[in-house]
Amino acid sequence: MMTVIESAIAATPDIAGAYMPGLRALGAYSKKIILTDPCEGSVDIDAAVAKKYPAANRWDYAIGYKSKIHFVEVHSANTSEVSVVLKKLQWLKDWLNEHAPEMNRHKGNPSFTWVQSGNFKILKSSPQYRLAEQKKFLPVKTLYLN
Repeated sequence: MMTVIESAIAATPDIAGAYMPGLRALGAYSKKIILTDPCEGSVDIDAAVAKKYPAANRWDYAIGYKSKIHFVEVHSANTSEVSVVLKKLQWLKDWLNEHAPEMNRHKGNPSFTWVQSGNFKILKSSPQYRLAEQKKFLPVKTLYLN
């Protein structure tokens, strides 16, 4: 029997066939995700859709956990990158609504998480920090799901 994420990926033409067991789609970044139960699978959205949307600010990953899908962007946490990550988030939301309704239907809580790839370097006095804070979308060092 297919997991929720596996069937959602299969039902999404842009990424069909890109399912990977466990957190394999995240490669070395899988260490930034802490789970209390086994992961049901993952997909590298960015790699799967790169040819179709070459100029877009594409989102990185989706992971299946406890029959929900969590969307994870691993990106540097620099002041200059806040706008880029927010564009990626908007791209993902649009893509989910237009091209991946099955994945959209199974969003977990948290649905969208920015995981910092390195150190936190967003100036807390900057407008970018205030914007990310206002949108409740500041990066985390590690994503913990239980």
